[in-house]
Amino acid sequence: MFPIVSAATIVPVLYLGLAGHTSLAALLVGGFFLGIGGTAFAVGVPFVNAWFPPERRGMAIGVFGAGMGGTAISALTTVKLVDAHSMSTPFLITAAVLAVYAVAAALLLRDAPGRTVPTEPLGRRLAATARLGITWQASALYAVAFGGYVAFSVYLPTYLKTGYGLTQADAANRMAGFVLLAVAMRPVGGWLSDRVGPVRVLAASLTVVAAGAVVQSFTPSLSPVGTIAFLAMAGALGAGSGATFALVALLTPANKAGSVTGVVGAAGGLGGFVPPLVMGSLYGEYGSYAVGLVLLVVVAAAALGYTLTGVRAAVQGGDRAPRAGRGRYRGAHTTV
Repeated sequence: MFPIVSAATIVPVLYLGLAGHTSLAALLVGGFFLGIGGTAFAVGVPFVNAWFPPERRGMAIGVFGAGMGGTAISALTTVKLVDAHSMSTPFLITAAVLAVYAVAAALLLRDAPGRTVPTEPLGRRLAATARLGITWQASALYAVAFGGYVAFSVYLPTYLKTGYGLTQADAANRMAGFVLLAVAMRPVGGWLSDRVGPVRVLAASLTVVAAGAVVQSFTPSLSPVGTIAFLAMAGALGAGSGATFALVALLTPANKAGSVTGVVGAAGGLGGFVPPLVMGSLYGEYGSYAVGLVLLVVVAAAALGYTLTGVRAAVQGGDRAPRAGRGRYRGAHTTV
């Protein structure tokens, strides 16, 4: 699937770079099909899971998830490439990289020995996925953790330009720093989840997000208080994203890892889509971002409460789904 996804993504990338940026309708069509590339995450999580024992999957999936650092690369290079060359240049480069990766993946990647192959029809598998508690637990948490990361990576430049009067270049560079820290903390979140349990990591991450949003709601000076608040939230959102998929690896049956990951990943995307719209609307109404940040505090606090109640109960065994390697994991780790 990796070579197929990579090769298929070339088509919308070239479309957007050569023609699809000329109107909003064309951009939306190209953006929709660009979502093919996002399915690489649903492919990769079960692929990585199969190669690693349960007690190492949090770290492994965290490293795999660090690929979201492409957002930072894009922020640092896209505008410069367009200014120096043309609108199509970054898209042509991306298409070339995708082609190289498709070939490399076809030649080098192999499924783990003993991989569980689903045999049920697609509709039945999706229905079974919807009945799993972990599907909706992880979706809710990922919508906050990864959704928060996506929302900030999209809206932070606008926030910094409007709220603090920064230039476009300065705001983009600071956003890239936010993204890089979140990316670096994702495998750390997975590694910590392997050792102390994903619930503890998620609880700590959500607490930091709520605290950082409280501080930033007062619009403090950007240096140093605002910068510290944003970087603290970046690290927490990255660690929380890693811990969420450590939770997926812990509770998901091996033959449903791909479908669960697809649903959870979609929830993360939706979680990143809504906040920028809300922030923009609230700023237009009140001339301040404080209300939007207070809403982030409320959402993070609600996710924290859910983590310490429903999710903790699921991890402790009340809603645990059978999966390959379960006994080994529980023998190695008794904390949640």
